[in-house]
Amino acid sequence: MAIATVNPATGEELKRFEALDREQIDEKIERAAGAFRGWRETPVQERCRLMARAAEVLEERAEEFGRLITTEMGKPLAAAVAEVRKSARGCRYYAQNAARFLADEEVELEGARAFVRYQPLGPVLAVMPWNFPFWQVFRFAAPALTAGNVGLLKHASNVPQSALAIEEVFRQAGFPEGVFQTLLIGASQVRDVISDPRVRAATLTGSTPAGRDVGGEAGRNIKPSVLELGGSDPFIVMPSADLDRALDTAVTSRTLNNGQSCINAKRIIVHRQIAEEFTRRFVEKMASLKVGDPMDETTDMGPLAMPSILEGVDEQVRRSVEAGAKVLTGGKPLDGPGYFYPPTVLAEIPEGAPAREEEIFGPVASLFTARDIDEAIRLANETPFGLGSSAWTNDPEEQERFVDEIEAGMVYINRLVESTPEVPFGGVKSSGYGRELSHFGIREFVNVKTVWIDASGGERGRGVE
Repeated sequence: MAIATVNPATGEELKRFEALDREQIDEKIERAAGAFRGWRETPVQERCRLMARAAEVLEERAEEFGRLITTEMGKPLAAAVAEVRKSARGCRYYAQNAARFLADEEVELEGARAFVRYQPLGPVLAVMPWNFPFWQVFRFAAPALTAGNVGLLKHASNVPQSALAIEEVFRQAGFPEGVFQTLLIGASQVRDVISDPRVRAATLTGSTPAGRDVGGEAGRNIKPSVLELGGSDPFIVMPSADLDRALDTAVTSRTLNNGQSCINAKRIIVHRQIAEEFTRRFVEKMASLKVGDPMDETTDMGPLAMPSILEGVDEQVRRSVEAGAKVLTGGKPLDGPGYFYPPTVLAEIPEGAPAREEEIFGPVASLFTARDIDEAIRLANETPFGLGSSAWTNDPEEQERFVDEIEAGMVYINRLVESTPEVPFGGVKSSGYGRELSHFGIREFVNVKTVWIDASGGERGRGVE
């Protein structure tokens, strides 16, 4: 795939870049390794000060960067600007909390002093996706850099200008040269970067196949990795729910980012007592959304990011219909330039159909009816994914069952699933491993070092692990 900016609203290529060659990559890795030696010794308070300055740069240039995001991957402009501001909030969160998260932790032992010290690992390769081209990067970079690591970014090939802009943010904020660098490289070049002994860890947000490749290469080289992969999140609505709020949130969640988010509500599971009303109103709301120019402030949903995404969504819907699914609204790409697909609702989806078993990375909602809570939970868990989930009920016993029995890294009750700096983000099963954000995120790429100082000079251990 070419490293190029192509406006998905028009299909026009705006700028193309050459991939770095082996010598250029080597120079950047060496610069990262050299920068790490000084950055790890920089007091955490100074690292946090610079991260706070990065937040200020993002806020000062939010409109500029928002327009760049919309141009490269097509989300509505207001959402793109909000993404930049959210990235600033993530930077500020770690600027304010990293020192506390990284402080030595004392362990009570008789006759000795023991504590845990958190120390950085070194250069970390981040392989990041196009759907949130700023936020996905900053939710890795803010904790990793404040922890004392340095970052190497391999961004998606369709958002190269966003990748370079992020490097510019850190440069403008005053970070030392080499602490954060963008690698304009293709997917085929990632393996060599991970295997380089100067690179100490890797993180990827992307598809399950990409996760297998990156996680496998990291494992072969005995390096830690974090994988945030796909999701086919259930959105369960029970009779006691506030139906108006549940409906509005279901539409918002399914069409957020033009339907291209790993935590979109993709499988809508509704109790049979309210299924008829919910379905009617949900279809009406989805069909009423305005699809068009993402720069127009009245647009609800812009284009899909790439022709391959459009083709993939269309194929999954066609295969689902061929298997017996019913289209309630939408279901076909829109005519004209750009990569536009309408809000779509499918129902009566049989086992084996893509809309039931695969992640559809576009504005397609799969509707299911559940007889009771047991069936709702079974439907929620039948997917190979386990990232987020949302359940709508005001029954405390039902809430507890959903929290305890849904197989996912995140369960949100009566709320939209979102990533926010204060709580950990990540999944189970085919949705990956490891956690981003909160104090868990900053400790993914550190050496959790045990320190034991014998105060008495007492007896030796007995040689048992």
